[in-house]
Amino acid sequence: MLNLLFAAALALQPLAVADAMPVQVSPLAPPPPEQVLAIPDELRESFRREVLNTKSSEQRLYKLVEFMLKPGGLELKYKPDSTNTIAESYRTRQVNCMAFTMMAVVLAREAGLPAYAQQIDRIMAWDLSGDVVTQSLHANAMVIVGERKYMLDIAVGNLTLPVVDYRISDEHLLALFYGNRAMELLGAGQLAQALTWQNEALRHDQRDATLWNNAGVLRQRLGDSAGAERMYLTAVERNPRLTSTLSNLVALYRERGDLRQANDWQRRSGTALRKDPYYQFIQGRRDEVAGDYQGAVGYYRRAISLNKQEHLFHYYLARSYVQMGRLRDAEIELSIAGRLSGTADQQRYQSKLDVLRRFAY
Repeated sequence: MLNLLFAAALALQPLAVADAMPVQVSPLAPPPPEQVLAIPDELRESFRREVLNTKSSEQRLYKLVEFMLKPGGLELKYKPDSTNTIAESYRTRQVNCMAFTMMAVVLAREAGLPAYAQQIDRIMAWDLSGDVVTQSLHANAMVIVGERKYMLDIAVGNLTLPVVDYRISDEHLLALFYGNRAMELLGAGQLAQALTWQNEALRHDQRDATLWNNAGVLRQRLGDSAGAERMYLTAVERNPRLTSTLSNLVALYRERGDLRQANDWQRRSGTALRKDPYYQFIQGRRDEVAGDYQGAVGYYRRAISLNKQEHLFHYYLARSYVQMGRLRDAEIELSIAGRLSGTADQQRYQSKLDVLRRFAY
């Protein structure tokens, strides 16, 4: 299905259980919080040797940053799907913003520095994986030294002064960890495991609309339409303007053939969905798959008008133009997609352009 949209929150702050011993659990089951947050003995010893050899709080903070990011320390590398426990991050040296934030806060507290995580409540990135659009939020760590707060962010790679301060509670953060792993499992097609992790997420926090939305996506993938509806409606109660949930509700009712409900929710969504480029993109994908390329073009063009810098919008617009025989327009859009994309995608777009030009000329 092409009507599933979820916002995968990438944020976590640990509980203060740094001395807990790892617990052996089944790989099918979510680990308990004490295992998620446990500092391996080897990491603790290295941290004490490299960071805790000074009495100055400020110096310990700077050494913490070097220890996590610089050569000679952990030299952690960003990887989007690395929703890791502390031990997993230490073993693999790979983290997403959630795992990095969790480790930063745990180690800061180990160093005697007050620390917590914050979640940035706006979409920082998005991706299309199969038939699911994911929207990613962002997290980073806040560390307090004296009267000053410092922000440590894997995307920045250094200490900065805080630009926002959206503190989230420990239980909420644990919920986001479990929920994020659930969505990774969903993306891998492991739905039964994903359901176990999502239930664990909601056990820790039931206030976050994103968690309920993602639970609805999972229920829908499992064929539980009624359960998905309950989850989406709960998400709307928590956040009436969460566009991912509004989109999912409209799509769910359309899938059922309940056009009255679908149209009602479309009206209730007001301008929220009309101003959401990702929703416009999803409608375009639905029309494209149905063979309505003219309809798809309209939606893709609206998505581009709302976000001109997203290369995938231009790429999918080019695909529909090809199907309509508008090869010159497709060439223009593929060229734009290539300019906007990163290095990894540019060669792929150039190859498609070369093929298209052979057919066009």
